[in-house]
This record gives sequence, C-alpha cells and structure tokens, in this order.
Amino acid sequence: MNDISQNLNLKQSQNLVMTPQMQQAVKLLQLNNVELTEYIEEELEKNPLLEKDDGRQSAEQDAVDIGGDHDNGKDTDAPDNTQGDMDGNWDDGSAGDDNGEAYGASDDENLTIGANVGAGGSTSFADGEYNFENTMSKEETLRDHLIDQLHLAFSDPRDHMIGTLLIDRLDESGYLREDANELAEKLSCDVDRIHKLLDEMKRFDPTGIFANGLSESLALQLEENGNLDAPMQALLDNIELLAAHDHEKLAKICDVNMTYLQDMIEEIRRLNPKPAAEFDHFVVQTAIPDVLMKRLPKNLGGGWRVELNHETLPKVLVNQDYVTQISTHAKDKKDKEYLNQQLQSANWLVKMLDQRAKTILKVAGEIIEQQDAFFLFGIEFLRPLTLKDIADEIDMHESTVSRVTTGKFIETPRGLFELKYFFSSALGDGDNTHSSESVKARIKALVDAEDPKKTLSDDKIADALTDEGIDIARRTVAKYREAMNIPSSVQRRRIKKNQQS
Repeated sequence: MNDISQNLNLKQSQNLVMTPQMQQAVKLLQLNNVELTEYIEEELEKNPLLEKDDGRQSAEQDAVDIGGDHDNGKDTDAPDNTQGDMDGNWDDGSAGDDNGEAYGASDDENLTIGANVGAGGSTSFADGEYNFENTMSKEETLRDHLIDQLHLAFSDPRDHMIGTLLIDRLDESGYLREDANELAEKLSCDVDRIHKLLDEMKRFDPTGIFANGLSESLALQLEENGNLDAPMQALLDNIELLAAHDHEKLAKICDVNMTYLQDMIEEIRRLNPKPAAEFDHFVVQTAIPDVLMKRLPKNLGGGWRVELNHETLPKVLVNQDYVTQISTHAKDKKDKEYLNQQLQSANWLVKMLDQRAKTILKVAGEIIEQQDAFFLFGIEFLRPLTLKDIADEIDMHESTVSRVTTGKFIETPRGLFELKYFFSSALGDGDNTHSSESVKARIKALVDAEDPKKTLSDDKIADALTDEGIDIARRTVAKYREAMNIPSSVQRRRIKKNQQS
C-alpha cells in the first residue's frame, strides 16, 4: 500500500517580467518619428506635467560622427542599466496624424479672420472661407463620372440601381471581371438585363471601361477609332505573344508581314491599358527619413555625420515650474499620489526618449561604418551584414537592432533607404564573401552591357561572375535574375531585336 504524504518545498527562480514601463519603452523604440509624434501628442494631452520643447537645447546630442578623424561613438554612450533591462526583456517580435496643434491654429485663424471683416467685408485674401483652394471645384471621381452617364443613358430606376452596383464592382484598372451570370445571381436579376446594361455601359467614357480584361478594353478603344479589323482582332486574341515579344509567330497568326505588324503594335501602344487610371488621384506618400546622413568636409575631419531628423523628431520635457506651483497646492493624499504618478510617468517618458535617440544613433552609426564602401563606391560594394553583426559590435540585443531598423528610413548621399536594406545574406565562404544585393547589381550590369545579338545565358553570367571572384551557381543567377524581373536570354534577344527593327 502506497503512503500518501504532503511536503512543503521552497524553490527560487528568476523570471523576466514586462512591466508597463518596459512595454512603453519597447513601443517607443519601434515607432518611427512620425508615429512617435502622434504618440507624444497623446501623452501631452494626458499628462499636464509634460510640455513640448520647441527650442532644442543642442542638436549635437542627437548626432554622431563616423569615420575620418573622429571616434565612431561606440563607447561614448555606454549602455546604462535601463538599456540592459530593455535588451534583456525584448524578444524578436516586431512592432496616425497630429491634430493637437491644428485646433490651436484654427482658433488663431478664426480670430484673425474676424479682425479682417468690417462693414465692407474682408480686405484680406488670407480669409480661410474665401481661399482659392476652397473656391475650386471638387475633383471628380470615376464613380461620379460614370453615375452621371448612367442617369443620362437609362431612365428606369432599377437600371440605375443595377448600374451603380456594376460601377462599384470595377477594379482599379476599370475592368469588370465578374461573369454576367454570377452578377445576375448575386443581384437577383435577369442575365439578359445585365448584358443589355453592360452593352450600353461599355460605350461610356473613358473608352474601354467595363471590359472584362485588357484585350476587350483595347478592342473597345480600337473599335471607336475605326481600327478594329480582322488582323488586329487576331493580335488581341493572342496578346500573350505580344508580351513575350514573339513577333514572328504573331505575324503568322495575324497573316501580315513584319512591317504591318509593327504598325499594329504602335497603334496598340497609343491606347490606354487602364481606362480608370486618369481618375486615380491618390497621392503616394513619400517615406520621411528618421535619420540623416551627411558627408563631413575635410576641415572637420572627414567621414560621415549621422543625426536624427529634427524636423520630425519631437522633444518633450517636464515643466518643473508647473510641478513646483501645483505641489504647494496639493494637500490631499489623493492629489499628492496623482501628482507623484504623473511626475514619474513624465520623467520616465523623457528618459526613454533620450535612450531611444542614443540607441538609434548607435545602430545607424555602426551600419554606416560597416557599409562605408557602399556609400563611397556604390551597391556592388555592399557587404554581407546581419542583425547579429551589428548587435555584437554595439553590445546590444539582436531584437533591439531589429526594432530600430524596421520601418525607419535614413537619408544618405545615395538616396533614401530603409535601415533594413543594409542587411543582406552572404554569398561565398571565408574572406571571399559578397552581398546578395551587390551580386544582383553585378548581374544587372552584365545584362545591360551585353551584345543584343549575343545575349548572356545564366551559365555565361555565372562564368563571368566566377572569373570576377564571385563563386555562384547557375540556378542562383536564375533566381536573382527572376527576382529583378529580368527576362531570360531568349526573351531579351527578341526584345532587343524588335527594338532595333
């Protein structure tokens, strides 16, 4: 019979705990400058002890010089206990618009506008209500443009309703790719009615709209121009051969000679493959650099200077005068606890922002030092680099480097790059290693310089790179070539032959 007993044992262990403050520190580091501005605006609204520092005390504390006659800055800001705690608690996980000042600006503008209005009305063209921008007509969307034509073409309200639903199903090119039978089933209407509506709506402006794909869209445009004959229809039915630049086969199918085929191709090139493109008014947002890199002149020691982008980097501080003022009036225990809590939160935020700036500068500075040849001589000199390489050099956790380099951009003399760009896998062994990006650049250079009559196969490109000291297999060349959207040697020969003819 087994004895049943109870034992009491003590066991001591260490666990990593993410406190709310540590979570805030992680969040701050993975935000870029624009996102950080939004976050700080929210904190300014919540914490009355914080204020924005509009006049920066010194920009030098947010900059470091690399190379030349300068120290690289690795040991100037040794990681304190806070940084060690942050590194130890971070894992490998990865990580709006500022409206705060807009409201204040709006109030000021309203006061100014009121002051400019007298018995005879405003004498200033700065009046917000009568700004030139506000008097301009609203830019017409494709949907508005098509609905106007829909109401002119059909009088039946049911046709208006169905037509509107068809308009809303257009893709970004202006094509309606859904089958009429499927549309009729989804809309619970007769398929003949769908066909009747589409036959009319395909005559809408811009020409080519509501087509089921590229071939039909081009056919509608050619038909309007009076150029849709049998050879042109045959070309549209085999448009994939045109994309492959197989002109000889295409000429046989269309039953025309090469000269006539070239005229047909030129006619197609004058058409619009995306009828909805002229109504695409979305503005592409340019990436805003978080870090700036500048070349230093020789009289300042040469090398590079890397600094945070002060134009987008917010700076906050604790308003000590306000703290002193309200602390004298805080009599109740509840008020004192609230004041102490807000003061601790404000001091922690300021400290973490300073630590964030130092961390980003360290990582960016080490990347620049490691990739110095790239900035001096170009992409073919981009060396293999990993997150661990940087982490080991600056004595930080690898996940810290990952957070710093994700989603943050650096403006350099060679252009704007995400910090992640400078990390690439190595190709080769030992000292004979090359960055995959530099190898891709070399492959592109060989293809660009090749003889149109003797295009280089993947084997020949691999042999040429081997002669240059880059040990690479043919399949790797093919993989890199396809990643850069470079056609095969056969396709390139056709393309260059057609360009010369």
